[in-house]
Amino acid sequence: MNNNEDVLTLNKEKLLKTIVLIEASLKKLRPYETNKIYSPEELEPYDAVSGRFIRAVEMGLKYFRSLEKYFYGENSDTLRDLLNRMEKLGFITSTDLWMEMREVRNRIVHDYLPEQIKALYDSIMYEYSKELLNLKDHLKE
Repeated sequence: MNNNEDVLTLNKEKLLKTIVLIEASLKKLRPYETNKIYSPEELEPYDAVSGRFIRAVEMGLKYFRSLEKYFYGENSDTLRDLLNRMEKLGFITSTDLWMEMREVRNRIVHDYLPEQIKALYDSIMYEYSKELLNLKDHLKE
């Protein structure tokens, strides 16, 4: 194997492990309630999902960069160009969805009002987790 293949294989394995971890956390997560005052213990599952979502998005992007280098011999100048290539290759369903996921990943570190927090967790629990699980299935093919 050449170096690009080694990096690709390593990043694929790391991404799969990351998605498996967020999948496990999501199974334990209940929808966020905006009118509830959560104890630190009750917030732990949400914190776990947040951290694992951030890592899954970052590992996904890292894997996509190594995949792009493997297939095209170069890396895109922009994130959107990278994601467009991944969509064309069938690794993701939507460039725009991954741009949203990246934006949510960036926003997680800020404090928000309960309604905004609920919207973030709802997106992670439903739309974004579905995309990550589709990617996981694609990687196992």
